[in-house]
Amino acid sequence: MSRLLTRRRVLTGLAAPFVLAGCDRLGQAPAFREMVLSSGEWLSHRVHRLLVGDALAREYPPEAMSPDFRTNGNTRPRSATWQRQAERGFTDWRLRVGGLVEAPRDVSLAQLRAMPARSQITRHDCVEGWSAIGKWTGVPLGTVLDSVRLRPEARYIVFRCADDFSGMPYYESLDLRDAFHPQTILAYGMNDVDLPLGHGAPLRLRVERQLGYKHAKFLTGIEAVASLSGIGRGQGGFWEDAGFYEWYAGI
Repeated sequence: MSRLLTRRRVLTGLAAPFVLAGCDRLGQAPAFREMVLSSGEWLSHRVHRLLVGDALAREYPPEAMSPDFRTNGNTRPRSATWQRQAERGFTDWRLRVGGLVEAPRDVSLAQLRAMPARSQITRHDCVEGWSAIGKWTGVPLGTVLDSVRLRPEARYIVFRCADDFSGMPYYESLDLRDAFHPQTILAYGMNDVDLPLGHGAPLRLRVERQLGYKHAKFLTGIEAVASLSGIGRGQGGFWEDAGFYEWYAGI
């Protein structure tokens, strides 16, 4: 894995004696530890939450933006639906927001753009070891979730995507604490232009306090769920299922 993950594991070992008393209700649940946070990840998750809390990721001035922000992973989904939508400028694209909510809805790109927006210049850290600084503009995820009214049993937010790897659909997930963090946004703009195709158009997730594989691209749907065990292979994301990446990728 990356040096970032290695440092996080070292930090876990140093802070372990101080973290157990700070566990919240979600972290204490045996199912959460067994199905999502295995092989010591539960403790790493708790240490990061204790030390970082709800602090904001660092934001940078415009002059710090990287002149070249590389694309990574899939840059053009094979989905016929996505390709047709791209040809039409995503005018008929809709984001399905459902699951454990009181008022499920399909949201157009124009409707998302009409919601209160947030812009942030942040550093993207990839698990492969590279980083870049870019500007992202979009609607806070919490605003969208508030509009559909989560049911009390909702614990996680799952992000469905148009791309896949060898037929396995890409997806990711967050717990509610990260979902409602003010820097967690659904980004439709990058560097003051519409989100480029290679970076996940028309909409991607930005969760600035976690590694790049959590920032799902080519979003098609958001689903509130009580458990991750029945989704994919039950580990909370494509790379968590296929590559044994950690579900909580806090940095």
